[in-house]
Amino acid sequence: MINQLIEVALQCPYCWEDITLLVDGSIETQEYIEDCEVCCRPIDFSVEVDDDGLARVQARLQHE
Repeated sequence: MINQLIEVALQCPYCWEDITLLVDGSIETQEYIEDCEVCCRPIDFSVEVDDDGLARVQARLQHE
């Protein structure tokens, strides 16, 4: 899985628009904040990549 990007489609938890996220498949567990490409609000992402290269992504509102 070295240097493999996994494309994940999901909905923004703020504006509910469909967005696409690129996940680094070489990292099993990751958490980070990225702005929505539509409404520009910060989304808190939790990502887990399994042994088969499937990514499970949770997108949450960022708490201030």
